[in-house]
Amino acid sequence: MSNILPSSLIRSLNEKFGLDQELFFRVHEEGEFITSVRLNPFKPSNAFEEADRIGWTEYGRYLEERPSFIADPLFHAGGYYVQEASSMFVEHILRHSTDLKEDLKVLDLCAAPGGKSTLISSVINSDSLLVSNEIIKTRVPVLADNMTKWGVINSVVTNNDPRDFQRLGGYFDVIVVDAPCSGSGMWRKDPQTINEWSENNVQLCSQRQQRILADIYPALKEGGLLIYSTCSYSEEENEEITDWLSDTFNVTTVKIPVKPEWQIQESLSVKHKNHGYRFYPHLVKGEGFFVSCFIKNDSSSMIKSTKSRTANIPKNELPVIERWITGELPLQPIPVKEGYSIINPVHAADITLLQSNLYLKKSGVFAGKIVGKDLIPDHELALSLILNKNIQKAELNYEEAISYLRKDDLKLENIGQGWTLMTFKGFGLGWAKILSNRINNYLPKELRILKEI
Repeated sequence: MSNILPSSLIRSLNEKFGLDQELFFRVHEEGEFITSVRLNPFKPSNAFEEADRIGWTEYGRYLEERPSFIADPLFHAGGYYVQEASSMFVEHILRHSTDLKEDLKVLDLCAAPGGKSTLISSVINSDSLLVSNEIIKTRVPVLADNMTKWGVINSVVTNNDPRDFQRLGGYFDVIVVDAPCSGSGMWRKDPQTINEWSENNVQLCSQRQQRILADIYPALKEGGLLIYSTCSYSEEENEEITDWLSDTFNVTTVKIPVKPEWQIQESLSVKHKNHGYRFYPHLVKGEGFFVSCFIKNDSSSMIKSTKSRTANIPKNELPVIERWITGELPLQPIPVKEGYSIINPVHAADITLLQSNLYLKKSGVFAGKIVGKDLIPDHELALSLILNKNIQKAELNYEEAISYLRKDDLKLENIGQGWTLMTFKGFGLGWAKILSNRINNYLPKELRILKEI
């Protein structure tokens, strides 16, 4: 494979960053596939308890071999997320550059499929708010599904162009921009992308990255943290972008402590000596990655705070909703899509503000719709962390769980009639309605397992 790696890029990496070409070529020729997962701290289990830990993240694990995740009910229940190890370094940055005990407003700008968003939601506190945005409309459903699996209510999923966030001047404490890039860092994982790489595409990506950063910068508050990352090796998309940031805005580079045994390579940009962190697959047990972060020193025109809209919930419907959700947490229903979403009351004004400025795909946990005197529970509620413990459940063994996830005929005994949460190892998979002569499976059809197991 080494003879098809772009010679101009390899030469540049050797001259400017001292790349060990022999080891770099060898790791791509061998094509070893590294599999890593990140556990959901809100749904603890004994999954992968013997696996090696990833040094820079509390919940990351390396797997010795790649299992069939689609055949694991715990994966469908949101017990873990399959994520590339290098990108989990964002957790390490957050832990060292922000006070995670504070109530933060965080934007993950290019969020699909949801790796960094689920990571961020694992480390911020419950009164912090995460806005997970995806620019490309067709990628929004998978982002929303993965945030649903994670189960948290302190998140919002949006589908907006970066420039739309200029309406939210000085709103966010942290903005993460995992920018679209030329993708050279994924060559080992996806060798077909080598043929798609070109210097011209690198330049186009660099221009796009500058536009995205310029569009989003006003939404960051003074003193806020900007995290910029790519899966590219090209200096034009990495260190040169950090110099462009310093030329264009009043920012200060942030140095992140890195343990020598991690073999993450710290780089300094040519002009402003901004700190960057490079991940090479011949040194790190992960794929190619670059990340740099900055503190914003200047202020933006601050958006005016908005009072939360009083939820117009009929008196006879509120008790219906409350029967389905836990009374152990402060929760607030809000009308959404002919039904009700459940949010943290401290976020009511924020969600009103976001609704008036952005397109929201998902707010908190959508509980469902009320029909007559009962709630038709939504799939989001089944996978959430806010479900009333007294809701009827049916604990499934492995074979039964797979049958449910395939939407095959399911036979269960000694289960009362009515809405029932299907669980595996105690974690919700979805809803079924038990009738006298059959079981109606309400797993969304787009989520069913199609392959043979």
